[in-house]
Amino acid sequence: MFRRDRVALSEIRAQRIALIKPSALGDVIHALPVLVALRHRFPDAHIAWVVNRSYEPLLIGHPALDETLSFDRQSLKRGVGPAFRASLDTIKQLRGRRFDLVIDLQGLLRSGLMVAVTGAQRRIGLGTAREGSHLFYTDIISIADKQHAVDRNWVVAEALGVGHLPKRFNLTVAEAAREWAEEQLRDCPRPWMFWGVGARWVTKRWPPESFAVLAQRAQQRFGGAALFVGASDETPLARRVMEKLKGPCKDFTGRTTLPQLAALLERADVMVSNDTGPLHVAAALGRPVVAPYTCTQVRRHGPYGAATGAVESTVWCQGSYIKQCNRLECMTELLPDRLWMFLYEILSTWSRNSRSA
Repeated sequence: MFRRDRVALSEIRAQRIALIKPSALGDVIHALPVLVALRHRFPDAHIAWVVNRSYEPLLIGHPALDETLSFDRQSLKRGVGPAFRASLDTIKQLRGRRFDLVIDLQGLLRSGLMVAVTGAQRRIGLGTAREGSHLFYTDIISIADKQHAVDRNWVVAEALGVGHLPKRFNLTVAEAAREWAEEQLRDCPRPWMFWGVGARWVTKRWPPESFAVLAQRAQQRFGGAALFVGASDETPLARRVMEKLKGPCKDFTGRTTLPQLAALLERADVMVSNDTGPLHVAAALGRPVVAPYTCTQVRRHGPYGAATGAVESTVWCQGSYIKQCNRLECMTELLPDRLWMFLYEILSTWSRNSRSA
């Protein structure tokens, strides 16, 4: 939706641009193609990304980005004083940059308020914005229902006249993190099979026993190392899988920075994971992935460009996007056999290529 008394978005000029997408990890990844398109559309502009501090390290060094503006969401848990000071600091940063174009891809009240604080002349949001955030936009772009998250964000690139470009993530891995990952994997036999067995939602957590079945089969057939990544609270789940394996294992859960995680996944021969942040990092890096999908939908949140390895449950409530469930029928219905065919094909291809190299 555009006001007729304004220059069309495809024709505007901007020198200082802010992209607002604070979280979460997978959502930040899904917004990267818009950043790349912005750099193409505005090659000389100063482009900043407003992001939760915990995800900022993954963006630092991106070739399309000039600056990250981070805020500490955890300050809310430290009391009124720290939260107030953090809010003032964020406001000061947003006002001080004098942005003339701001794009809100989060679409919630907090991000809408950030948009308003900037005072930018053009403030873009999506038609799916919630919590009243649309009240702070000058331009609202309608989107089709049930598109993939990457494609939903991409309507901004289309409105700005660069929708014809290929969608590229251009995720950058820091050289120091690469050196660290190389050292960590030095003694691990290939194929390097990474596993993400946790997830924030209980309804996304495919049983560790099912992951163990796949890992056992993979190591029996192809050898290699089972390497586990994720947050520190996922360590117990990783350990439950590792206890059932006889081949080499290594646990990285809770032990990596985001740049180090990206550096590890950049080397993955395959990534097997629930629908969670590391899965989408691996997909953005172009690595082969296999993923069980229980309560979320591949067409909306599958690993972009690699959805052939994402397998959905077929229970009656599949794709309901609920975070808590007393039944969890999807967990027993989605059997390891359905994922094994994809994992087997990926590892067979790796084996053929490694022999011919």
